[in-house]
Amino acid sequence: MTSSLPGGSIRIAGKTVSRLGLGTMRLTGPGIWGNPDDRGQVLSVLRQAVHTYGITHIDTADAYGPHTVEELIAEALHPYPDELLVATKVGFLRPAPNVWAPHGHPAYLRACVEASLRRLKAERLELCYLHRIDPEVPLADQLGTLISLQSEGKIGHIGLSKVIPEDLALAQKETAVAAVQNVLNIHDRYDPLVELCREQDIPYVPYRPLDAGAAAHAGNVATALSWLLTRGPHIAPIPGTGSPRHLQAIVEGVNEGGWT
Repeated sequence: MTSSLPGGSIRIAGKTVSRLGLGTMRLTGPGIWGNPDDRGQVLSVLRQAVHTYGITHIDTADAYGPHTVEELIAEALHPYPDELLVATKVGFLRPAPNVWAPHGHPAYLRACVEASLRRLKAERLELCYLHRIDPEVPLADQLGTLISLQSEGKIGHIGLSKVIPEDLALAQKETAVAAVQNVLNIHDRYDPLVELCREQDIPYVPYRPLDAGAAAHAGNVATALSWLLTRGPHIAPIPGTGSPRHLQAIVEGVNEGGWT
């Protein structure tokens, strides 16, 4: 493992991790569905990210596959290094490829957490996000389930994904929010949560930081990631890839900007 953390360091969910994380949504088949075409390559990417490049923040979700990526992470990296944070998300149904449906019923969320624990071979989900707020279920009920699981020792910290300031304020009436995950990149440049999280010392984890590959295809990996990292020390982007070459380009892009 490298001696320096790519992107520098940040404290998330009680761990000091690399500001550059790895998103894993693309480690599946087409439509974020089923197994990847090259399982061996995906396992290699996960291992290289952690053991070669020193990335210590892996972001996933039970909806990726669904279930596929959590199993791949366990196969590639378990037993997990002490310094590694594996964050996952619950609260989506996957009826079909490219189809996503928020589902925040308490019994479903509890079942999701229990299943993620098994797939990841973990005793506790150190960081578990509510993947989406289900508008059909009171937010207090959705968070209440995660809080109960937290009190049982099955969740360490609770995060939110794709939220607006009002959502964060409502959630904070129920629990401490350990991280916020929203879209932010050089094309989607504005999110009021960036400044709000900075003010409240909440890690902000941009998903789709390379705009689903648009910035990478344009050869702007270094520019895109540097732009994000300059938004504040609380920013921890999670670009995703299933390609060893692209993973190398991402890490080199961060290094080019002096973010180590």
